[in-house]
Amino acid sequence: MAEAGAMSSERITLTINGATCELQVDPWTTLLDLARERLDLTGSKKGCDHGQCGACTMLVDGRRVNSCLKLAITLDGAEVTTIEGLAGPDGALHPMQAAFVEHDAFQCGYCTPGQIMSAVALVQEGRARSREDIREYMSGNICRCGAYTNIVDAIQDVLGSGSGEDGRAEEHQQGVAA
Repeated sequence: MAEAGAMSSERITLTINGATCELQVDPWTTLLDLARERLDLTGSKKGCDHGQCGACTMLVDGRRVNSCLKLAITLDGAEVTTIEGLAGPDGALHPMQAAFVEHDAFQCGYCTPGQIMSAVALVQEGRARSREDIREYMSGNICRCGAYTNIVDAIQDVLGSGSGEDGRAEEHQQGVAA
């Protein structure tokens, strides 16, 4: 018998990378822990576990969130996209992923999934118009290796090609060649 005041797990439904999942979650389970430990979606990283580094960035209903701070139980009915969900069904890279490769916008790679997810949201938000804007809107994502210049170059490339919202790498490459 449960103690008085004890919290119990609850059933939630999430759409994760296009697949609907019904899950039993404890109230203290973060989206990051749910993805990594229960769903084997390990691309998003646990960097600081305090929402300060951005390595855990995921998209929830199209908006970027620090998944280490977001309790899964609060997301019933939400649509979640992780780094694993960006590539097309045929494996084609998302334009932002392709741009990060093209511009060598990573070194150790630990922050890369969060950087890419935040960059995808940045393009979708449509607010960045300059390198300074990109740096400001990406300031919640830390790269300890210092690949910032290349990260900004990759984002600018996608912004310039107009292929960042839902296109794939082939369209990105055509946009760059044009």
